[in-house]
Amino acid sequence: MPNSPTLLVLAAGIGSRYGGIKQLDGIGPGGTTILEYSVYDALRSGFGRVVFIIRRAIEADFRQQVLAKLPENLPVQLAYQEVETMPTGIEVPAGRVKPWGTAHAVWCAKDAIEGPFAVINADDFYGLPAFQTLGGHLGQTVGTGVWSMVGYSLAATLSEAGTVSRGVCRLDAQGQLQGIREHTKIRKTAGGIVDEADAGRPVGLPEDSVVSMNCWGFTPDYIQRAEEYIRDFFQGGADTQKAECYIPTVVERSLAAGLARCQVLPCRSPWCGVTYPADRPYVAAQLAGLVEQGVYPEHLWK
Repeated sequence: MPNSPTLLVLAAGIGSRYGGIKQLDGIGPGGTTILEYSVYDALRSGFGRVVFIIRRAIEADFRQQVLAKLPENLPVQLAYQEVETMPTGIEVPAGRVKPWGTAHAVWCAKDAIEGPFAVINADDFYGLPAFQTLGGHLGQTVGTGVWSMVGYSLAATLSEAGTVSRGVCRLDAQGQLQGIREHTKIRKTAGGIVDEADAGRPVGLPEDSVVSMNCWGFTPDYIQRAEEYIRDFFQGGADTQKAECYIPTVVERSLAAGLARCQVLPCRSPWCGVTYPADRPYVAAQLAGLVEQGVYPEHLWK
């Protein structure tokens, strides 16, 4: 399907809070990884090829534990996010170990992107309706700066194991994204959902707030916008030992400059993901339940 959108899977993360490589953890029945369910759903939603962004340090394991299971006729490409991979002229500071963030990861796949593409996290389960919604929208996308995002309800994206970071979206009456505010320490309490980032003044958040779970649809011009941001990031005095370049920041900059618009696509798809080790049993049970219901076969690729 040469004109079908591409699925770009962010799988280069280190997983410091999880204590392991989340993208290679066979959480589902039969040892199926979360990202395999995403690929499976994308293929039945109109996507034609898959690009995985990984670190070279995990390439051997990734090929053995993921790529070896995928259909032989599926067009697959690997792209690599490394600390030293930067636009021409940028000098990487010594001592940096942590990846540069999601916007940099997308930029690292620049040579693999030709037409409209979706971006997802490898360790988030988005559900078939999300891919159907996004795939249908991307299949009709023409021009440049025509971006989209699948929005989830905040209440459906929390963890019982600890706090989470979520980008809470601001929309206009037509569902166009106007801005995203990052809340870094969200927890559900007896009194409702709050952001505890400021211990003295917790901020209450409505349960039906629309949040970004890094399920995006882009036209190829996003790559150029990301490179511009990366260059500004280094020239602007950012903390180059800890700070990262995030997808939503590129989106907000582009919206503010009138270079793009972003339609938020409502979706009541079930979501689950692993942030902490204690999240694993819940996610495993959810995936097992979907297999029992016949939504997925126990062995996806047989």
